[in-house]
Amino acid sequence: MPLYRREDHYDEEAIADLAGHYRALLSGLGEDADREGLIKTPERAAKALAFLTQGMGQDPAAILKAAVFEEQCEEMVLVRDIEVFSLCEHHMLPFMGKAHVAYIPQGRITGLSKIPRVVDVFARRLQVQERLTRQIRDCIQETLEPRGVAVVIEAHHLCMQMRGVEKQHSQTATSAFTGVFLNDPKTRKEFMRLIDTKGA
Repeated sequence: MPLYRREDHYDEEAIADLAGHYRALLSGLGEDADREGLIKTPERAAKALAFLTQGMGQDPAAILKAAVFEEQCEEMVLVRDIEVFSLCEHHMLPFMGKAHVAYIPQGRITGLSKIPRVVDVFARRLQVQERLTRQIRDCIQETLEPRGVAVVIEAHHLCMQMRGVEKQHSQTATSAFTGVFLNDPKTRKEFMRLIDTKGA
């Protein structure tokens, strides 16, 4: 029976460069970078950071275009509770939560799995939640040209929970709308009702 072998693909030169910086960081903290528990930490941390920021080298519009279908659907398409994990660009600490994304087609739809993939591409960059929300909205609007797009993100920021004001139960919500979600209060109200987890 073959042994399990995990295979990840990284730019080895970039990883080695990042690992050197992590090693210097450990030393700067007063740690012994050569002790048993830390020997491989610089390389592990470098690979983790490369994974968490891999969205910088990906094209989210191409993901949507890979599965576009002509369909005369005029009702709201909503993907709710998409898990979001990102790194705050101010402190490089994680923020995490859920994204709710909806659009109203105008003759074209995309595969449902493509919406969470677009969220992931933008989230796996150094981010701020406000920009992340707008980028998801704009990508879907520009690529699919629907009648409107709505995006709401609710997230907990470790830069607020672990340091600074240390408010462990605070949550940040951001929203971005286009088209009918922006101009038609009834449509926006329906979207907000559908994503209301308290009322679900």
